[in-house]
Amino acid sequence: MPTDNAILPGGPMSGLVASAVEYMVDAGQRSVLFLDIMRQRGDQYREHVAQTAPHVLSYAAELVIDGRKLEHPVNYALVRIIPPKGVEIDLKRRPFVVVDPRAGHGPGIGGFKADSEIGVAMKAGHPCYFIGFLPEPMPGQTIERIARAEAIFIEKVIERHPEADGKPCVIGNCQAGWAVMILASLRPQLFGPLIIAGAPLAYWAGVHGKYPMRYSGGLLGGSWLTALSSDLGGGKFDGAWLVQNFESQNPSNTLWTKQYNVYSKVDTEADRYLEFERWWGGHVNLNAEEIQFIVDELFIGNNLAAGRVKVSDGTAVDLRNIRSPIVVFCSKGDNITPPQQALHWILELYADVDDIRAYGQTIVYTVHETIGHLGIFVSGGVAKKEHAEFSSNIDLIDVLPPGLYEATFEARGPETLNDEFAVGQWVMRCEARTLDNIRAMGGNSPEDERRFETAKRVSERNLAAYQKYVQPWIRSMVTPRMAELMRNWHPLRVQYEAFSSQNPWMKTVEVAAEKARGDRKPVAEDNPFLAFQEKVSKQIVRSLDQWRDSQEALSEAMFLTIYGSPVLQAAMGVDPQSTPSSRREMDPKHRALLEARIAELKSKIGAGGLREAGIRALLYVGSARGMVDERSLEALRRLRQADESARMTLAEFKMLVREQFFMLLLDREAALAAIPKLLPENKGERRKVFAAIQEVLSASAEISGEVAKRLKQVAELFGLDAADTANVRSFGKKAS
Repeated sequence: MPTDNAILPGGPMSGLVASAVEYMVDAGQRSVLFLDIMRQRGDQYREHVAQTAPHVLSYAAELVIDGRKLEHPVNYALVRIIPPKGVEIDLKRRPFVVVDPRAGHGPGIGGFKADSEIGVAMKAGHPCYFIGFLPEPMPGQTIERIARAEAIFIEKVIERHPEADGKPCVIGNCQAGWAVMILASLRPQLFGPLIIAGAPLAYWAGVHGKYPMRYSGGLLGGSWLTALSSDLGGGKFDGAWLVQNFESQNPSNTLWTKQYNVYSKVDTEADRYLEFERWWGGHVNLNAEEIQFIVDELFIGNNLAAGRVKVSDGTAVDLRNIRSPIVVFCSKGDNITPPQQALHWILELYADVDDIRAYGQTIVYTVHETIGHLGIFVSGGVAKKEHAEFSSNIDLIDVLPPGLYEATFEARGPETLNDEFAVGQWVMRCEARTLDNIRAMGGNSPEDERRFETAKRVSERNLAAYQKYVQPWIRSMVTPRMAELMRNWHPLRVQYEAFSSQNPWMKTVEVAAEKARGDRKPVAEDNPFLAFQEKVSKQIVRSLDQWRDSQEALSEAMFLTIYGSPVLQAAMGVDPQSTPSSRREMDPKHRALLEARIAELKSKIGAGGLREAGIRALLYVGSARGMVDERSLEALRRLRQADESARMTLAEFKMLVREQFFMLLLDREAALAAIPKLLPENKGERRKVFAAIQEVLSASAEISGEVAKRLKQVAELFGLDAADTANVRSFGKKAS
């Protein structure tokens, strides 16, 4: 009889058995080690929440102001970040202030690691401050009170840096973004540039088939559930519910990928996982008044951009009052704050770019292609690129002429022109855009706007009914002890506690894990069972993603159908045939001020001297490119430093640039015609300024096309001939 060699020693079957044994040993060890990491996570959680001021900052900090000691106390604090060894800080550079979001998690994500917003700002030489918070709100604390406290914090930062060349740059992450924008509209004189990262400002905006989180309020019947949750919490809203809401947006990651990644890489992934979980599990509470304001006024009401939010003295919050440049950083991969929610407030506030300029506003945006919500202010890759460039080039952003720009980034390499003028690994340029560039990202139709308006009104009626008929009864029943028990038994908290060392079974896991580490035998990468494991994992992810997609499609269809009903719309006082628009016309007082300012600038077109003529000429020629490059600003900065007579503060230079820009905008022909009258008789001085203009222009690109044509026109206005301009050195000509 023939022999089946599959069962002989050394045959294929024996190899498969050996692979199975190898995989089972590895899988068993990984399982034990994974459970031990879960134990460490639970113990870390218990240790973290037991702290008085838990945070995840990776830097030492010095307390500057404790918000609990203010006249109107809040649970916020201002701290100065102490630079680590080897980091040099220039006290004459504008300070950076990072404000962390209070969206269910504890503070510190903006300084989570070296490659973070704080880390890259300090690397660029800026003093850094951080505004964080404690887990429990102060009695009577409101969103407005927090804003007033943060104004005091920023005033203190300004006081501590009297020689700084510019007001503080303030970074608002996620929920802190809209809070910073509100404060900047009320106290615009306190702020330098604002960097708003992953912050929702136009809460209804989006496109069909994506970003279903905006439908949640309507599908839940409005904000009455928020009020109920706060009442069951004894007047406090548990931030763990917000975290759970985030997790529900990506069930494959929440239920599988995050844990599987640790299990499959158990020998290398523990530290990174535990570091992140320390922040993710640090849940904080909000007062009922705070969360109700957020949900009613912002998430469901969408009142911020519309100017319907008012503070206690009756002042309306108008984002058009902000005078500082606004940098908006968002991502197509962010399903919490998609680009539409981050940018469509611009469409609601302004008719066109001229309208933006009429308010003296500079808005710069950048849209990442893939990064998720947390990655916007956590990812090391993002910190090394976008945040690092914003930090290094914040002065460029501050002196940009008013308008709308998109920040783009080009990798810096051996072929980069004048790369000595660039900072870091990328070259940043701000390219002029119009509102059509934002509209092209997609948005709501008039029908969608009616749906959201209807959902808002349904929410208002349901909340009023709850407050009248149910709230008194709930509040009379809930005791402080009951509220505390409900928080402790929240599913997210229980999952941490269940695997901590408080569970007696986990002691066995700890002992077994020590033995597994000593006997560790990782499986070979080419093991067929390991490959099968990966296939199973991918299939689980696909299944969960398909389930999520089907649920999202269902929720969108339900929202569009329910709130698209003409009957319901009419019942809520919404005209089913209307074309809603929240964009406001210019305030008559602002229009009067604008007209007076226009008249003043026109009268000054012929005033000034060589400096005004030089900046005017540079703006005229440079505007032909439709963009501003960081290398051009660096060239200009070096020229200013080399010329003592040209020294001026950044604020003075910014004012000069803006005035000359507006003169060109108002009457280009008159502004250009006036240039010869501003120039001195001394031809050498005129030649020197023209040379500076050419050097700045050639720092970022070769002078050609329309730029060369305009430069020749400027040379004629300066009274210079070809011989006068031929010897001007160009930065574009690299030394061999």
